Amino acid sequence: MPNEWTPERRAQQAKHARRVKPWLHATGPRTPQGKAICARNAYKGGHWRTIRELRRLLNVELRDARGLIEQTRE
Repeated sequence: MPNEWTPERRAQQAKHARRVKPWLHATGPRTPQGKAICARNAYKGGHWRTIRELRRLLNVELRDARGLIEQTRE
């Protein structure tokens, strides 16, 4: 969704930001727990590759097992 701010609204918001100065109040995490949480902000996962590979291996094993079952039925 694009930002539909008018030039007047943008100027008003910039004036407000210069008056309030929110960058002076941003302190970040203070506790070790909060710092640990923030340290993981860029983490995007990483286990999906392992899970995908395990799923592929499991499918191969299941195909082989099905083949053995079919051979014993014949």
